[in-house]
Formats: sequence, structure tokens, C-alpha cells
Amino acid sequence: MPQSHQYDVLIIGSGAAGLAVALNLPSHLKVAVISKGELSSGSTLWAQGGIAAVLDSEDSIEAHIQDTLDAGADLCHEDAVRFTVEHSRESIEWLIDKGVAFTRDEEHNYHLTREGGHSRRRIIHAADATGQAVSHTLSDQARACPNVDIMEHRVAVDLITHRKLALPGNRCVGAYVLNLDDSHVELFSARFVVIATGGASKAYRYTSNPDGASGDGIAMAWRAGCRVANMEFNQFHPTCMYHPHAKSFLITEAVRGEGGQLLLPDGSSFMERFDPRGELAPRDIVARAIDHEMKRLGADHLYLDISHKPADFIKTHFPTIYEKCLDFGVDMTRDPIPVVPAAHYTCGGVMTDNRARTDVNQLYVVGEAAFTGLHGANRMASNSLLECLVYGRAAAEDIARYDADIPPPPEAPAWDESQVRDSDEDVVISHNWDELRHFMWDYVGIVRTTKRLQRAKHRVDLLSREIGEFYNNYRVSNDLLELRNLVTVSDLIICSALQRRESRGLHYTLDYPGLLHEARDTILTPTTFRSIAP
Repeated sequence: MPQSHQYDVLIIGSGAAGLAVALNLPSHLKVAVISKGELSSGSTLWAQGGIAAVLDSEDSIEAHIQDTLDAGADLCHEDAVRFTVEHSRESIEWLIDKGVAFTRDEEHNYHLTREGGHSRRRIIHAADATGQAVSHTLSDQARACPNVDIMEHRVAVDLITHRKLALPGNRCVGAYVLNLDDSHVELFSARFVVIATGGASKAYRYTSNPDGASGDGIAMAWRAGCRVANMEFNQFHPTCMYHPHAKSFLITEAVRGEGGQLLLPDGSSFMERFDPRGELAPRDIVARAIDHEMKRLGADHLYLDISHKPADFIKTHFPTIYEKCLDFGVDMTRDPIPVVPAAHYTCGGVMTDNRARTDVNQLYVVGEAAFTGLHGANRMASNSLLECLVYGRAAAEDIARYDADIPPPPEAPAWDESQVRDSDEDVVISHNWDELRHFMWDYVGIVRTTKRLQRAKHRVDLLSREIGEFYNNYRVSNDLLELRNLVTVSDLIICSALQRRESRGLHYTLDYPGLLHEARDTILTPTTFRSIAP
């Protein structure tokens, strides 16, 4: 029989954001951390570059704030930017205290690198595998916490709210969770629920993200009644390795920060024609430049070359990338790396305040699934892990503050499978998955038009109906749940893009290439969504 669990705090997601919440909660609270795979299998593990923070005496909070505002194309919320940057040093000190071994220089000071959009060296890192160092350290700490239960191989199906239980108000009181080991849906009741599920880049055919980045938390919060904002801003990382077996392996921006040059197939540089900052321009500019040159030349890929640097320098600063490239026959100390852009980061998400609270009581969203206002129209490099830490800790503090005021959750019914059956047409899921990711890449990618977006909207509506019918008639599986969530999030992306009639930051449309005088967020509300969709 499916199990029922009761906790004080249910955290859905096990990356830096979710674990930051768990490790900052009071020890008397009973906490569950839900992970789709192994505990450290999320996007945090794959983060190479580092974490932006004001740590150098020549840097300043105001400079970091201004760089973030500039990268965000006038859409960042200055209060959120200031809140994040002002808490950057203490967040890094917290990680160091937990045992994260950041790279030091010859004088034993922490080595800081520079990435696109930053006017100073402020990226603290653990070689070129910062995410791995953070993920493994926080995972070990969480496993050692007696009040934290780690629940691996589980994927959330949907949130449980007062509204769904026909009770007054709209408080979140838990979630239904599929146990991937036995295929049963379990009931998790909790006084507080935290979504930390990451972004939705798997909506696109080419992505730097792990397979679990299917927008689950955004879709669940939307269905529970939360507003979402700025979903049209999908960041495409300019440089993922181009190789049939590399699965879009990310080449960190720090390679360009340390002197790497982008080259055309004939070996000539081109970034100076697009931006005076060249390779250190913000990611949206670099990605569009690469996309433009690839289309102009009919090329499958371009190149990133740092071979002019000493071999020892490259091997020391980028050991992971060096070894990975060797696996695919590329020696980056001698050869340029073939690269293409790939979907990388969801800048929009579920609307939250500076305590990570949403429109639904006792529901928090942290990390990439959240819209805090920090990133605006384009996330500046290495601000994302910082956001996970700052808002994860803020959510934990808020839960602790109101712990005594929140009663136990009401009784909720067990998941009912009596009206569904096992699927004998799983090919429908795989076909629809491929179709969705293809048309999102072709029609809602780096460069957009209204006609392409309208085509995408028509197709996503058809898929939504078909997948909804499938969901209502068959037992749930991980693939079905991810596809259902990806279709929901893709719909939100498309409708948000259709509403923005300008080109700003990551949203670039040939029909509206200029900027509007007023920078405004695109906010979608569940109760009015269908009336604004074309």
C-alpha cells in the first residue's frame, strides 16, 4: 500500500536552494527533502563557473548591483538585487563554514575570476566544478542532520492545497509524490512546503541542463494558483560543446573570462562586430551573435579557442573541461573547442517576495523555479547559485519565524488509482516529448517572430489536450509527469513571449526589434490565463 508521511517542512528538490533551506531550519523541525534521482543529481552539480559575491577590497556592493542591473536590461527589481548582493559575503562564508573547498591562489587567497557582464573579478569557484563541490558538501551535511529525511527517487505529482480539499483559504498542506522504486503515489502532509525544483530548459531540444529540468515546480505552483512572471526570458548559454555524444556539455563562461576567443570556421574573430566588450558581453548578446553567424554561414557550430594560453594554466584552471574535451578527441591546450548555444537557464518563474513566499500561504519557491526580480531580462553569470543560497536561507528564516503560528495540516485523501489503468501506448509520450522540444527550439528559440510563436501556441494547445486526456486515463509515470509539466511551462513561455512586443534582453523578436519606453514584467495569473492567450 502507498505510504503516508507527515512533516513540518516538505522540500521538493535537492539542489543548492533546497539544501540551503534544509540546513538553515531549526533542528526541532522534522524535514523531508524529495529528490528525483540521487540526492546530488540536480542542476547544481553541473554548475562549472562559480558564485558571484563581493569579496575583494577593490570590488563593492554598488558595483555588483549596477552590473546586475545593466545585464538585466532595466527589468531587474533593484530591491531584490540589493537584497541578494548585500547577503553575498555571508552566503559564501556559510558555504566555507560547511566545508566547500574553493580554489586559492599562490598567496593562499581565494582565487576570483571574471565572467560576462561583471566589471570586477568576483567569481569565487572550486576550479571548474563549483557546483559539484557545493552539491557534494551540502548533500553530506544534509545526510548527517538527524531532523532531515532524504527521500530519493521520488517525483512530485501535484501540490495539496486547501482549495483542492474544498477548505477555506488557499494554504499549501503537502503534495502527492510518485515513488519511482515501486510506482506508487505517496501522500506527504506538511505545515510548510518549499519548491526547489530548478528550471525548465528541457522544453528545448538542445540544453545544458540535466534530464530532470522539466519545470515541475513552476507547473505545480501554477496549478495551485500562483502567478508566474517573465517566462519569455530563457537564457541560452553561448558555448556548449558540439559533439554527437557530448550531450551539450557546458563550456563555462570563465573560459572566455580568462581570454578564450570565439572564432568562425576560418579562424577569424567576430564578437568585436557585435559588442565592444567582445567575448565578455552578456550572454544574450553572445548567444545571438553566434546564432547569427551560424545562420549566415550555414554552419553547424563555431569555435571557442583558449589554446594561446599556457597549457599548465588551462589544465589548472579548467581540469574538468580539459579532461572532458579529451574524451571527445579535442585537446583544448592546442585546438579550438567546437561550440553551439543551448538552453541553459529559466530567468522567469513563480513570483516570490524577498522571503521566498508565493501567492499561496505556506508555499515557498527558491532557486531557478522562482521569480525574485534578481535576473530581469537576462541573468548575469554566476548570480544563480548566489540566489539559491540567499533565498534558501531567507525561506528558512521565515519558516522559523512563523513556525509556532502554523497548525498541523488537515487530513488529505490518499491518491486514487481506482479509475485509471496501465498505459499500453507509451509511444504517445515519447512522440509528444520529441515534438514539443523540436517546435520550442524552432519557434521559441534565440530569435523569434510572432508567426513562429503563434504556430507554437497552436501546437502546444493540441498537445495540452492530448496529454491531459492521457493523464486522466492512465497511471502516472515519471515521463508522463515531466511531459505534462513541460507542456504547461511551454504554454506559459509562449504566451509570455506573445505579450512582449519589444526586444529586450533574452527575448529577441524580428517583428519588434526595438525597446519600449517603459520596462514592464510579463505577469500571468491562473484565473485570467485563458483570456489573454491568443
